[in-house]
Amino acid sequence: MLIKPSTALRNEYNEISKICKEKQQPVFVTKNGEGDLVVMSIEYYTKREELLDLREKLLEAEAQKLNGTKTYSIDEVSSRLR
Repeated sequence: MLIKPSTALRNEYNEISKICKEKQQPVFVTKNGEGDLVVMSIEYYTKREELLDLREKLLEAEAQKLNGTKTYSIDEVSSRLR
């Protein structure tokens, strides 16, 4: 986890941007010694959002399965697609 003070956003913007892009990880920014912001590259953010969306869909499918919604085998799905 990389933590930087808020003044680093102004003084070290290019370095923070480079770190976010190259390491594909967020940078945590503090203000007065307390957590304040998280900065990340657009690519990392997009990937994270896609993973969260997929996780939500998988959890919803699992809940439907547990609630008795009919499921289909791979063979059934394949034949329906043909």
